Amino acid sequence: MSDNIWGYQATTGHTAGTDLIGYKVEATDGSIGKVDKHSDDVNSSYLVVDTGVWIFGKHVLLPAGTVRTVDTAERKIHVDLTKEQIKDSPEFDKDKHVGDAGYHQQIGDYYQGHRS
Repeated sequence: MSDNIWGYQATTGHTAGTDLIGYKVEATDGSIGKVDKHSDDVNSSYLVVDTGVWIFGKHVLLPAGTVRTVDTAERKIHVDLTKEQIKDSPEFDKDKHVGDAGYHQQIGDYYQGHRS
C-alpha cells in the first residue's frame, strides 16, 4: 500500500477527473453511504461520504489512500476500512478540511494506522 494516504493507488482504477459524486461507498463489511464531495488534488485527494441514517447523518472525510477500487460501471467505491473504523473516525469539519494542514494530519494519522 502506498505511503501517501492522500493519493489514489494506481490499482484502484480511478481516473482523475471522473465525477464520483453519488457513488455508493462500501466498507469491507458493508455499505456506508454515498460520495457527497471529492477532490483529485495532488497530495490532497479525498472523498466526503454522507453516511445518511447509518451514523445519524454524519459526514466522514476519507483520504484517497483508503480506496481499494473504483467501479465506474456499478458506481461503487470500495475502501480498505471496516464500518467501525469509519464510524470511529474524527468528525468531518467542513470549515477545516480545506487548507488546514493540522486537520489533514489528524485525519491522515487516524487512517494511516487503520489501513490493512
